[in-house]
Amino acid sequence: MSFKSGFVAVVGQPNVGKSTLINCIIGKKVSIVSPKPQTTRNKILGVWNPPGAQVVFVDTPGIHKSKTALDDFMAKSIESATDGIDLLLYVIDGSKPFKPNDLKMLEKYAENDYPVFAVVNKIDLNNYENLMQELAKLNAIAKLEEVFCISALANKNLEPLKEHILKKMTDNVKYFSDDQLTDKTFGFMIAEAIREKMLWMLDDEVPHGVGVVVDEMRDYEKFEQITATIYCEKESHKNIIIGKQGNMIKEIGKSSRLAIEKMLQKQVNLSLWVKVKPDWRNKASTLGNLGYAIDEI
Repeated sequence: MSFKSGFVAVVGQPNVGKSTLINCIIGKKVSIVSPKPQTTRNKILGVWNPPGAQVVFVDTPGIHKSKTALDDFMAKSIESATDGIDLLLYVIDGSKPFKPNDLKMLEKYAENDYPVFAVVNKIDLNNYENLMQELAKLNAIAKLEEVFCISALANKNLEPLKEHILKKMTDNVKYFSDDQLTDKTFGFMIAEAIREKMLWMLDDEVPHGVGVVVDEMRDYEKFEQITATIYCEKESHKNIIIGKQGNMIKEIGKSSRLAIEKMLQKQVNLSLWVKVKPDWRNKASTLGNLGYAIDEI
């Protein structure tokens, strides 16, 4: 049996479960997940190594209209994610009626020279009759190759999807070693782990106005010393992040430390600082490194 490999772009509207789907297929967490839209800010590679194959998934930010420089960067990440791919998965929220824009985007992607699968996620949150009505809308997209109905969170119906993904892989090159699950650095993953905890724990108005930068990582024999700065846009946001008597930042730090220790398989001492940098999302000049790195730090 010959080795097969290739690249798969995963696109769709915000909060439809793209990152959850990739994490479930790979079997490890490579992209952060939260109930808030636009959780993923950067194009992240996740590597799946089933027997005799390697599939590189490109997790992208959700498709949305640009309002800031950060939004523009996220839009460019989506565009570049489709360069040289072997397959595109367009993920749709199956718990509600399909958005007209989803159908338009599916038609647009299906006109390209790579195969396109529609992956209808969250089907466990809808009933059969409603779902069938929505799936009928996909029949009008002539060049759409396959439709899969799944629940990534419940790990439902993923095997047929995985089998068809492997059938579309055309390369025979091993791009990553077996133990490398992503192309991102530990610094990036640590910053993302901290941001994920904030997305879950903070008020809705705060999370998308924050960026996390890892300032220092020192590897000692028995532990890792990590210092990171959380940047926000308003003094009121800083107060929320810190919390009454510092309770919120302590909880963010504790949850982040446990997640980072699991990632690094080592004890971690984590120091977090919170600083205000007004309108940083429109002033970010080096968005490529961490996905939201901040200038003049």
